Amino acid sequence: MVKTGVIHGRFQVFHKDHLKYILAGKSRCSHLVVGITNPDPLLTKKDPADPHRSTPLSNPLTYFERYVMIRETLVEAGLGWTDFSVVPFPVNFPELYKYYVPLDAVFFLTIYDEWGRRKLEWFRGQGLATEILWTRSSADKGLSAGYIRRLMAEGAQWTHLVPAAATRRLVEWDIPERLKRLFDAARQDGI
Repeated sequence: MVKTGVIHGRFQVFHKDHLKYILAGKSRCSHLVVGITNPDPLLTKKDPADPHRSTPLSNPLTYFERYVMIRETLVEAGLGWTDFSVVPFPVNFPELYKYYVPLDAVFFLTIYDEWGRRKLEWFRGQGLATEILWTRSSADKGLSAGYIRRLMAEGAQWTHLVPAAATRRLVEWDIPERLKRLFDAARQDGI
């Protein structure tokens, strides 16, 4: 077990497979730093390896909303407040990592596609210690936040795919209605 690990994701919305991923990282370190990518529009960059990840429709939640949702979910899952930290993480800007996360940590990630391989390249290019938690085909990835966002926007059942703490916040913040408006606007724009 290492002292400090770093794990990351957009978490737009935080679902049960995200929780499994974070807990897998936490099982390998004493303290886990959870980096929230795409924390704001200035620290979000388009990338051909995953062109949709930078669009407003793919980023409906604010950094703060994701921060609260993740903290509450991890505590409800049994982690102590001192077991982890949650920070912004501009994954598309490797030159900025040193301002957000400890570079002497082990960086945990999963590989499903070209986007995962791109991030591994960035981490290794910065000389960071990395550990791949698992590699799977995109067909075997499991839950997709995009799929859950669509269910929410359509008024379909989604709560069984999301941890209880995250569900409470998503309902409290009326995220399904926000998503409905975003999807309606995207349809009008022909997206």
